[in-house]
Amino acid sequence: MKEYNPPVRESEFWLNIDRAFPHGRGRSAAQDLVLSALGDRSPAQALEAGEDPQRIWDAVCDTMGFPDYYHYLHRLSPEDFAAHE
Repeated sequence: MKEYNPPVRESEFWLNIDRAFPHGRGRSAAQDLVLSALGDRSPAQALEAGEDPQRIWDAVCDTMGFPDYYHYLHRLSPEDFAAHE
């Protein structure tokens, strides 16, 4: 039986961005990273256009080649996230 994981909310999307791109680089990456999976838009542009935050986050994860657990990064406590790194 597959575990149910609720989709990413916008606030969780930003948490994921900040964790995946630490030291203040997350907001810049969300503005500057242009993804073909998002119609050649940045994650920030896709959010502004009303795209689903989970779809956007999945596109970031896939493009960056992040490990599978990054898709649900917002579900990990800071301690659990640190243990994976």
